[in-house]
Amino acid sequence: MGSMTHLIVAKFKEGVVMEDIKKGVEKMASQIDCIKSFEWGEDFGSNETLRKGFTHALLVTFESSEGFHAYLSHPAHVEFGAIFRAAVDKYLVLDFPTDLVKSPTPKK
Repeated sequence: MGSMTHLIVAKFKEGVVMEDIKKGVEKMASQIDCIKSFEWGEDFGSNETLRKGFTHALLVTFESSEGFHAYLSHPAHVEFGAIFRAAVDKYLVLDFPTDLVKSPTPKK
Protein backbone atom coordinates (compact mmCIF):
# COMPACT_ATOMS: atom_id res chain seq x y z
CA MET A 1 0.00 0.00 0.00
CA GLY A 2 1.23 3.51 -0.80
CA SER A 3 0.51 6.83 0.83
CA MET A 4 -2.25 7.27 3.41
CA THR A 5 -4.42 10.33 4.01
CA HIS A 6 -6.12 11.38 7.25
CA LEU A 7 -8.87 13.96 6.69
CA ILE A 8 -10.62 15.76 9.55
CA VAL A 9 -13.48 18.19 8.95
CA ALA A 10 -14.55 20.11 12.04
CA LYS A 11 -16.80 22.75 13.52
CA PHE A 12 -15.25 24.39 16.57
CA LYS A 13 -17.15 25.48 19.66
CA GLU A 14 -18.04 29.13 20.11
CA GLY A 15 -15.22 31.03 21.82
CA VAL A 16 -12.39 28.69 20.83
CA VAL A 17 -9.25 30.69 20.03
CA MET A 18 -8.33 29.40 16.59
CA GLU A 19 -4.77 30.72 16.83
CA ASP A 20 -4.24 28.39 19.82
CA ILE A 21 -5.56 25.44 17.82
CA LYS A 22 -3.32 26.35 14.88
CA LYS A 23 -0.27 26.56 17.17
CA GLY A 24 -1.18 23.17 18.62
CA VAL A 25 -1.46 21.67 15.13
CA GLU A 26 1.93 23.11 14.15
CA LYS A 27 3.60 21.89 17.34
CA MET A 28 2.17 18.39 16.96
CA ALA A 29 3.11 18.13 13.27
CA SER A 30 6.68 19.25 13.98
CA GLN A 31 7.11 16.48 16.56
CA ILE A 32 5.93 13.56 14.42
CA ASP A 33 8.44 12.46 11.78
CA CYS A 34 6.14 10.04 9.96
CA ILE A 35 3.95 12.93 8.74
CA LYS A 36 4.68 13.61 5.06
CA SER A 37 2.54 16.77 4.95
CA PHE A 38 0.00 18.53 7.13
CA GLU A 39 -2.42 21.07 5.71
CA TRP A 40 -4.93 23.15 7.63
CA GLY A 41 -7.55 25.63 6.51
CA GLU A 42 -10.81 27.43 7.21
CA ASP A 43 -13.74 27.41 4.84
CA PHE A 44 -14.00 30.78 3.12
CA GLY A 45 -17.56 30.78 1.93
CA SER A 46 -18.96 27.47 0.78
CA ASN A 47 -22.71 27.25 0.57
CA GLU A 48 -24.03 26.48 4.08
CA THR A 49 -26.22 23.70 2.71
CA LEU A 50 -23.13 21.97 1.36
CA ARG A 51 -20.91 22.76 4.36
CA LYS A 52 -23.37 21.34 6.91
CA GLY A 53 -21.94 23.59 9.63
CA PHE A 54 -18.34 22.41 9.31
CA THR A 55 -15.81 25.27 9.21
CA HIS A 56 -12.27 23.83 9.13
CA ALA A 57 -10.34 21.00 7.49
CA LEU A 58 -7.09 19.27 8.40
CA LEU A 59 -5.39 17.04 5.85
CA VAL A 60 -2.51 14.82 6.94
CA THR A 61 -0.59 12.57 4.57
CA PHE A 62 1.79 9.72 5.34
CA GLU A 63 4.20 7.72 3.18
CA SER A 64 2.67 4.43 4.34
CA SER A 65 0.01 2.79 6.47
CA GLU A 66 2.75 2.03 9.02
CA GLY A 67 3.43 5.75 9.37
CA PHE A 68 -0.28 6.43 9.78
CA HIS A 69 -0.59 3.83 12.53
CA ALA A 70 2.52 5.18 14.28
CA TYR A 71 0.92 8.66 14.19
CA LEU A 72 -2.26 7.43 15.87
CA SER A 73 -0.41 6.30 19.00
CA HIS A 74 2.31 8.99 19.01
CA PRO A 75 2.27 10.91 22.34
CA ALA A 76 2.10 14.30 20.59
CA HIS A 77 -1.00 13.19 18.63
CA VAL A 78 -2.65 11.71 21.73
CA GLU A 79 -2.00 14.96 23.65
CA PHE A 80 -3.27 17.24 20.88
CA GLY A 81 -6.22 14.93 20.18
CA ALA A 82 -7.55 15.54 23.70
CA ILE A 83 -7.29 19.32 23.21
CA PHE A 84 -8.87 19.08 19.76
CA ARG A 85 -11.84 16.96 20.92
CA ALA A 86 -12.53 19.40 23.77
CA ALA A 87 -12.55 22.34 21.31
CA VAL A 88 -14.85 20.93 18.63
CA ASP A 89 -18.60 20.93 18.47
CA LYS A 90 -18.55 18.17 15.86
CA TYR A 91 -16.09 16.53 13.52
CA LEU A 92 -15.81 13.93 10.81
CA VAL A 93 -12.77 11.75 10.09
CA LEU A 94 -11.88 9.80 6.96
CA ASP A 95 -8.73 7.68 6.62
CA PHE A 96 -7.91 6.32 3.19
CA PRO A 97 -5.12 5.10 0.92
CA THR A 98 -4.22 7.87 -1.49
CA ASP A 99 -4.63 7.49 -5.23
CA LEU A 100 -2.87 10.49 -6.75
CA VAL A 101 -4.84 11.70 -9.75
CA LYS A 102 -2.76 14.78 -10.55
CA SER A 103 0.51 15.90 -8.97
CA PRO A 104 0.77 19.45 -7.68
CA THR A 105 2.36 21.79 -10.19
CA PRO A 106 5.79 22.93 -8.94
CA LYS A 107 6.03 26.65 -8.20
CA LYS A 108 8.38 28.61 -10.42
